[in-house]
Amino acid sequence: MRLDKFLKVSRLIKRRTVANEACDAGRVTINGKLAKASAAVKEGDILEIGFGTKAVKVEVLNVQETVKKDDAKEMYKYL
Repeated sequence: MRLDKFLKVSRLIKRRTVANEACDAGRVTINGKLAKASAAVKEGDILEIGFGTKAVKVEVLNVQETVKKDDAKEMYKYL
């Protein structure tokens, strides 16, 4: 699954366009490497997202195309 789509479906970022802009600005890394919005995300990957002065680090547990709002939190685990 594309990185920008995963960020939206998992609800780490609210909109796909915002996720795309965050990737283009270099604020998202996969396993320690800068990632483009089109990068593939798979289970076991470690994502780090920079939000201003904060950084959120999560591990991808599950990759699904669609998921209900309540189940979105099961797609990742905070580190």
